[in-house]
Amino acid sequence: MSLTWLWKVFSITFSLSSVTVLRGAVITIKENPRGEIEKLIQKGDLEALLRKAAEVHGHFCSYLTYGVIAGYIAIKELGIKNTGMEEAIAIVETNNCFSDGIQIITGCTFGNNALIYKDVGKTAVTVAKRDGTAIRIALDPIYEKSIEKEYSEANGLWEKIVVKREEATRQEHNRMMELFAEMAFKELKKPADKMFRIARMKINTPQYAPIFNAIICQVCGEKTYRPVMHNGKLVCMDCAGVNYYFLDGRGVFRRNSQKEDEILGEI
Repeated sequence: MSLTWLWKVFSITFSLSSVTVLRGAVITIKENPRGEIEKLIQKGDLEALLRKAAEVHGHFCSYLTYGVIAGYIAIKELGIKNTGMEEAIAIVETNNCFSDGIQIITGCTFGNNALIYKDVGKTAVTVAKRDGTAIRIALDPIYEKSIEKEYSEANGLWEKIVVKREEATRQEHNRMMELFAEMAFKELKKPADKMFRIARMKINTPQYAPIFNAIICQVCGEKTYRPVMHNGKLVCMDCAGVNYYFLDGRGVFRRNSQKEDEILGEI
């Protein structure tokens, strides 16, 4: 491939999108990876946004829908365009399906340091701009109670298969997922002012995530951003056998690197 030909390809492609040249190949990169989601938000296409969220979440359900709607309300209310550089933050108060809807729609995720987990067990989120302008959206328990009879079959299967972990047939499992999908799209059309408690507020936003220096553990040889001094050496927390914080479906706990099957206590 000649340099002249490559430059022509580069110039043509550059006019359409950002470009990276890797080992002689021209690779196009979207200027705005969230462009499609932002267009759907602008159009108010909640069904398409729900489908986007389900691509990550793995299934449709009503709580994913609630997260999508809450995220949509927050983004529209605050006028946020998120590039994943902490220009906005989302403080979720639960680690259920709701939180995945929030992450997809707001663009605030665990990996870009814009998702904060407040372990209080409420289906709620506070989304804020860097100046502290914020909106808290919480699922109203009165609304939740009011729709129980509407979805009694789905709730019964949920109790059996997920809550009690009882043995279920393939037909029962498939029926539960079918009902969950029906609930998800049905709830999408319900009035948000009945569904949520919404409060506009000012908050003290946390500082931008610090950048930690990494060291190579002097025992295992792996890189760590959380080294500790142990027996005169800078080592990772695993090799030091110290306590660390651990998040799973139960919430945040303390665990020990050398006793990982033992929970030391809820935070």
